[in-house]
Amino acid sequence: MGKELDGKTIAITGAASGIGLECARVCLASGAQVALVDRAEDLLTAICVDLGEGAVPIVTDLLDPASVDRMLPQILDRLGHLDVFHANAGGYVGGDVSEGNPDDWDRVLNLNINAAFRTVRAVLPHMKERRTGDIIMTSSIAGVVPVMWEPIYTASKHAVQAFTHTVRRQMAPHGIRVGAVLPGPVVTALLDDWPKAKMDEALANGSLMQPREVADCVHFMLTRPRNVTVRDLVILPNSVDL
Repeated sequence: MGKELDGKTIAITGAASGIGLECARVCLASGAQVALVDRAEDLLTAICVDLGEGAVPIVTDLLDPASVDRMLPQILDRLGHLDVFHANAGGYVGGDVSEGNPDDWDRVLNLNINAAFRTVRAVLPHMKERRTGDIIMTSSIAGVVPVMWEPIYTASKHAVQAFTHTVRRQMAPHGIRVGAVLPGPVVTALLDDWPKAKMDEALANGSLMQPREVADCVHFMLTRPRNVTVRDLVILPNSVDL
């Protein structure tokens, strides 16, 4: 990989695992400095040590508004400015609505919608002042194709899509690009509650992707010429019929 992101500063939420961690690795390899945003302090610190120079831990509880308010000042203190904000953190819940736990729904909805929107709001004034920047949202194929067995998660990602499209229009005059990456099923901790039989079947038939494949798509989005925006990038395993 070349150094297409050389000199860029990037912050990624949910960066201690899964898609977020792989995006951090890819961006670092491309020359960027990366603020890894997560609440797991010990794990985050160890990961940044392992990733080496350019990886900066920013401990933030995305469900705590006061903690979110401290996020950008910490990033600026460590990196000086912010070029890219990747709102990646999210939760998952599936199952029959009639049998679901509304408390579980609340946490997923708060993380996927409220926390994502609040963190984007936190960084936009800085980007508007600089008249440049990129916002990437980790959405899902469920944001455009309703998935019957995950109605709460699907609803949350439809909200992310609506937010992406409207904020993109608001921010375009300020030189800020806003886009979403929409992966199908990815091997991450979000799928830990899948039944074992379903997981084994998906791995066997190739209907799950690896986080690196999504990270490569994010890198592609960030390295397009500034006069174009990749508004939505859908990535699916070949065996998924959607």
